[in-house]
Order: sequence, then structure tokens, then C-alpha cells
Amino acid sequence: MPRSPSFSHRLATLADLPAIVDIYNSTIASREVTADLEPVTVDARLTWFHEHAPATRPIWVAEQDGRIVGWLSFSNFHPRAAYRHTAEVSIYVHESMRRHGLGSYLLQQAMEVAPALDVHTLVGLIFGHNARSLGLFERFGFVRWADMPRIAVLDGIERDLVIVGRRVA
Repeated sequence: MPRSPSFSHRLATLADLPAIVDIYNSTIASREVTADLEPVTVDARLTWFHEHAPATRPIWVAEQDGRIVGWLSFSNFHPRAAYRHTAEVSIYVHESMRRHGLGSYLLQQAMEVAPALDVHTLVGLIFGHNARSLGLFERFGFVRWADMPRIAVLDGIERDLVIVGRRVA
């Protein structure tokens, strides 16, 4: 009988940024996960990394057997103060670990810790053609709050953006 995967996560450090960027860049070619069209560099992501305060908007790296296999970030949904209790959650998984339960693990952990971060609502911004991510969030009780038709152009194809959300506190 195969053993079930065991994952752990921790706060990301600056030393983890190359692995975070590698995992992120591995999703660009699919045109399902991110609106970036070209790979990003570690230097280009430094400001993004430093904008995440561990106490309120952490970045986590997920590990299995001591290897970084994915990451999750809590980001401000909007800069205005009235939105401070809402966070966008983003999940990226190493190619070798997709469909092994890591996304579910990270999303479950995010929902559990969100109230301690003073986050009452989590949102996800997902391309409408990304059925796997939409399904993941749906399985955890997120519902479709907005459809933004044809808002992105990926390789000449207009794509929809779906905003899903869930109260967690």
C-alpha cells in the first residue's frame, strides 16, 4: 500500500526565493496559472517578497523530505484600509508534486491560520479555464464571487478571470 504524502510548511526566507521563482516560472508555459508571459527573475521578485510581512501576509514554502515542493502566499487584496481583513491566497506547486494533495494541504492550512493573521475572508483569483484550481477551491467551500470575462490575453486568446471567496472568521 503506498504511503500517503506527508507535507510540512514554514515561513519562507530570502534563501528560498530562487526555489519559489523556479516553481512559479514552471507554471508560465501552461497559460493556466499566471498572467506572466515570460519567466521572472529572483531580482524582479525581491520587492514582492519583502512586501509580505510574516505576521500578517506570510509566504510559506511547503516541503517534503526536506525539499521545497510548493509555496503559498497571503497578499493584500486591495491597498485601501477597509479591505485589510481580506487576503488573496496564491498556491504554486512543483511540477512533480501536482495532483498529490499538496494544494489541498496548503489551502487547508491557510484557512486554519487566517484568523490568527486577522484575515476574515480569503479570495482566489483564478483563470476561468483553470479547472483544477477552480475545483480545488470549490472543494474547500469557496464560491464564485465574480466573473471577469476576457480580461487577459494569453497568446492571442482572451481569457476570463474568476474571483472565488470564502469567509474564514
